[in-house]
Amino acid sequence: MFAPIVMLWLISIFCVGLYNIIHWNPKVVSAIYPYYIIKFFRETGRDGWISLGGILLSITGTEAMYADLGHFTAVSIRLAFVFAIYPCLVVQYMGQAAFLSRNLHSIPNSFFESIPDPVFWPIFVVATLSAVVGSQATITATFSVIKQCQALGCFPRVKIVHTSKHIYGQIYIPEINWMLMILTLSITIGFQDTTLIGNAYGLATATLMFITTFLVALVITFVWQKSIWISGMFLLFFGIIEGAYLSAALMKVPQGGWLPLVLSFIFMMIMYIWHYGMCLKYNFDMHNKVPLQWLLGLGPSLGIVRVPGIGLIYTELATGIPAIFSHFVTNLPAFHKVLVFICVKSVPVPYVSSDERFVVGRVCPRPYRMYRCIVRYGYKDIQQDDGDFENQLIQSLAEFIHMEAGEPEFCTSEGSFDGRMMVTRSSSIQSGSTIIATEIEDCSESSSVQSSKSSALLSLRSVYDDENPPVRKQHIRFHLPANQIMDSAIQEELMDLIVAKEAGFAYIMGHSYVKARRSSSCFKKFVIDVGYTFLRKNCRGPSVDLNIPHINLIEVGMTYYV
Repeated sequence: MFAPIVMLWLISIFCVGLYNIIHWNPKVVSAIYPYYIIKFFRETGRDGWISLGGILLSITGTEAMYADLGHFTAVSIRLAFVFAIYPCLVVQYMGQAAFLSRNLHSIPNSFFESIPDPVFWPIFVVATLSAVVGSQATITATFSVIKQCQALGCFPRVKIVHTSKHIYGQIYIPEINWMLMILTLSITIGFQDTTLIGNAYGLATATLMFITTFLVALVITFVWQKSIWISGMFLLFFGIIEGAYLSAALMKVPQGGWLPLVLSFIFMMIMYIWHYGMCLKYNFDMHNKVPLQWLLGLGPSLGIVRVPGIGLIYTELATGIPAIFSHFVTNLPAFHKVLVFICVKSVPVPYVSSDERFVVGRVCPRPYRMYRCIVRYGYKDIQQDDGDFENQLIQSLAEFIHMEAGEPEFCTSEGSFDGRMMVTRSSSIQSGSTIIATEIEDCSESSSVQSSKSSALLSLRSVYDDENPPVRKQHIRFHLPANQIMDSAIQEELMDLIVAKEAGFAYIMGHSYVKARRSSSCFKKFVIDVGYTFLRKNCRGPSVDLNIPHINLIEVGMTYYV
């Protein structure tokens, strides 16, 4: 319903503005002529310059739709602005000017008093609905920005709910929604004056546009590879115009303009502390990696019992062996026969296709059955718990084994373990001949209940099924093709992978505690021990953020002294 409401609102203000122009003062159309703004500044001087901060409020709100680029194309937004929003706004403000030229006493409430009486209440209802739509657009844009900041490691992990199976990128963040509600109520109750709120809004919009101009100048030079003179002329032209508005808005800092500055500082500190702590933790992992020689000295059994199954060890390292693994090996009596070091990376592109998502390599020689897999997601990709990740991982590992065997320089009994990684295409596996995937229906839970002779259990089950209709899950079982000839070592490795998959997966993660060293400065101790620790304890856990099944999760506590 949002689009019809906005269209009805734009048509309404256009018609009211056109009516006021014709009825009150048709000569107001000449206001398009630039001479009048020059005359305005010449006659008003400093007061006219300060009034730019209020004039800026006439376009506030239109910039919010540019934050919705994650939901709409650039062309659609340009067309909507040029052919709908801009002309309707210009005609409406001309109509208000024509009305005020004959009704100076109506300045405090010019918009609603300029509406003709017969259509006042219908337009009042449409205005209320459009205000709801406008606030919703701002909330949605905030969700999109927060999600992208989180994907780039610049904001604490929060719960992201995907509200649509069909519309890509339609999300909801409960924590941010509550925060926006509390801030909105606090500002409204605290200021109790629309003029003060308008001053805060005007400064925020002017600063946003000024910063955007500087960023676009950088894009012109470094992304579009244009001449620095073109970038400089762009920055000079738009910077002078927006600088005039920003300087006027800065005069309103004591009258409510301080609010966006304070909020920006608070959120900037949150983002800085989180990013700083994450970087220190990553650097600690990089400097404390397990030497490969130590692992090779343990032998294929790693000095412990290797049991059937696949262990997925999550780490932020794309190379090397994390320190948490040595903690496992030295403290656990058994480990899985197939080990995969999983590194989830958010790359600075919107989407990563499924054919380019998995990058697979070996960590140790072939008898160790140890692999590394880098899983790449774009900052707009959706990481859903649909149960397909494990199957795609098995397919990618099998594809890597098959591709590695086709490389002459790596056709050895040991395989390649020099850090060479390969991009595997999991979609090609289903139509290829490395392993064959067949779907089987999971009905083990229902059959186990039906075979029970407990009437109480059966009655409870019937009540549960009535309230929660059972969803039949499809599981994939892999097996080798019967008519394919392959090397015995490769066949054995593929069979070990299939058997381990049937035995089940275990997800292994480190539960880290980051603390500043005793020799650190007081500022660093406060940032890490207080700020980062507070954010880490109150943000969403990494296992939940990665949609890891809780029943298969193993966490190991470690302390990082950074």
